Amino acid sequence: MSVTAPAGFEAAGVAVGLKSTGKPDVAVVVNRGPRKVGAAVFTSNRAKANPILWSQEAIKGGVVEAIVLNSGGANCFTGSFGFQTTHQTAERAAELLGVGAVGIQVCSTGLIGTGDEVFRGKVLDGTEKAIAVLSPDGGEDAARAIMTTDTVPKMAVHEGDGWSIGGMAKGAGMLAPGLATMLVVLTTDAVLEPAEADARLRAATRVSFDRLDSDGCMSTNDQVTLLASGASGVVPDADAFTEALAAVCRDLARQLQADAEGASHAIAIEVVGAASEEDAVEVGRSVARNNLFKAAIFGNDPNWGRVLAAIGTTAAEFDPYQVDVSMNGVRVCSAGGPDRPREEVDLTPRDTHVLIDLHAGDTTATILTNDLTHDYVHENSAYSS
Repeated sequence: MSVTAPAGFEAAGVAVGLKSTGKPDVAVVVNRGPRKVGAAVFTSNRAKANPILWSQEAIKGGVVEAIVLNSGGANCFTGSFGFQTTHQTAERAAELLGVGAVGIQVCSTGLIGTGDEVFRGKVLDGTEKAIAVLSPDGGEDAARAIMTTDTVPKMAVHEGDGWSIGGMAKGAGMLAPGLATMLVVLTTDAVLEPAEADARLRAATRVSFDRLDSDGCMSTNDQVTLLASGASGVVPDADAFTEALAAVCRDLARQLQADAEGASHAIAIEVVGAASEEDAVEVGRSVARNNLFKAAIFGNDPNWGRVLAAIGTTAAEFDPYQVDVSMNGVRVCSAGGPDRPREEVDLTPRDTHVLIDLHAGDTTATILTNDLTHDYVHENSAYSS
């Protein structure tokens, strides 16, 4: 049921021809209340799509009545026409739902730089059609409608103590941190104030989506939105809710990692013994974004020298000649030198674990990434055709 698992939510996904495949391409998620609390985090890319520009302003009041999402077109770098399209989408949804346009979040995903009257007409048509078939069982349809190069819909649910959280996500490429990655909608029937929702969301995304770095490329359209209906009537324990929300986000992040474009390995880079969380994240990310390392993993080559070379470019506190590196349970590097023979490492499984011990402190962080494959290059070289 995804985003409609918590009480107070309805959703729908419809097909209006934005995708050449004829598959669903417009989704709507509506908060029926009684509370209409919302929070969102957005890409930090300076090049922002029109829906981001709209949604950043609309969210300032902490109210989200509904969110409209389309695939099949990013509506980015489409000028004033594109912003008008987003504005009209919000107004059309608001009119049909009997609410104010400022309470409507809008998200788009797809090819950048395309958008015309046909695109606008289909988005508006899809908004109307989706609202007409809203259902408490429409969560999966909505999750399918936001897919682009995704091969499967991504959904997650958590049952709390009298309250629940649901979520859906899309993304199979351009997965790099910027407060948020890809498009994600989270719903809860817990009772939250706007400031609480914002704080809980930022805490959850910091340790989940912000640590998914599939290919080092940051999108122009990334947004994670939390809607809280308060329909359960339960005010959750703050720490319990934050951890539950983070767990849902981590679940969705792992699903996104598993479906990354062309990948043959899902790599978890765990950094331990760091002097600070910032150092652990910086070290993990330096490896995750290193194409030589990613190519080695694709070739099932446990080339730990590429790990040390990557982390040596960071400003983190550590002695390179005290670092240990293990791959899939085999310590191949100890104190900056060779340890177990490389032949002992089996990198054929899709799930790959790289453990880096900096011996500089007691802090840890894990970055999720993927290998660099022929299929990834091919898929992205032919993306617009």
